[in-house]
Amino acid sequence: MTCSLHEDWRNIPPQARGAVAALGNFDGVHRGHAHLLRTLQEARPDCPLAVVTFEPHPRELFRSEDPPFRLTLSAERHAALSALGVRHIFQIRFDEDFSRLTAEQFVNDVLYEALGLKHVACGYDFAFGHRRGGGAEFLADRAGELGIGFTRVPALTDAEGPFSSTRIRRLLQDGYPEKAAEELGRFWSIRGTVQHGDKRGRLLGFPTANVFLGRHLEPSRGVYAATVRLADGRFFRGVANIGRRPTFDDGQSSRLEVHLFDFDGDLYGSEISVALHVLLRGEKKFSALDELKKQIGDDAGLAKEILERQTSR
Repeated sequence: MTCSLHEDWRNIPPQARGAVAALGNFDGVHRGHAHLLRTLQEARPDCPLAVVTFEPHPRELFRSEDPPFRLTLSAERHAALSALGVRHIFQIRFDEDFSRLTAEQFVNDVLYEALGLKHVACGYDFAFGHRRGGGAEFLADRAGELGIGFTRVPALTDAEGPFSSTRIRRLLQDGYPEKAAEELGRFWSIRGTVQHGDKRGRLLGFPTANVFLGRHLEPSRGVYAATVRLADGRFFRGVANIGRRPTFDDGQSSRLEVHLFDFDGDLYGSEISVALHVLLRGEKKFSALDELKKQIGDDAGLAKEILERQTSR
């Protein structure tokens, strides 16, 4: 079942109207988001499932000086939402003009008039409109007046509290991608276009595909067991490094480099998705290239063992 992306909220095709939609940023599309969508679908199984979300994330507009923090950019978020049964993604461009819409205008002009929604749902902390002037209570009241159904969904929680994107960011920054995977419902992935590098990996016997982190969160720096999905759908196991490569002291910004096991081909310019499974070790500076080459070989061997165990479970 395909999931359609709609980026112009003022020009929605007739076949996309009449959906039921969950509202939010959906960064990471974690188990809490899946709970929200599942609850909405159970409330209105008669209508297509949709989400209303924003691009860029409002925090990127209002706090542009912050370090990159995104768990998922648009393409990866689209794939994750599609896997959860979402039929329509109404991805609203969040710019200065849109940020000035009042809560009243957002409900009336966007949700009711433009999107023609039949029912909406949000989490416990959803806020919207200029200066976050509207919340769940306002949405319930105004939607009811317009004949739009409303469901406020309690947060999905565990012993640590509510599932949230903030929790997952912290786990990744602390070096626990396997724990982040439990909260996401899948391994966390960085999707990007393979760039030309300095070919040092090839000289060391381990050619790598290089992807700049861009707006993605930078997780704990170091070496990871990873899997890679290519643009044609093929999967490969591999070993990935995230960091600034202190052995070469090249002053480059942090990047992702991944060596694919049993792969021989040209990936330059293609889009890949790299899923981080386990942090093998932290970032380290080596005194000699031979020492680094040996360590990379050890890292690759350990990554193969770990990924093989995960597959055989």
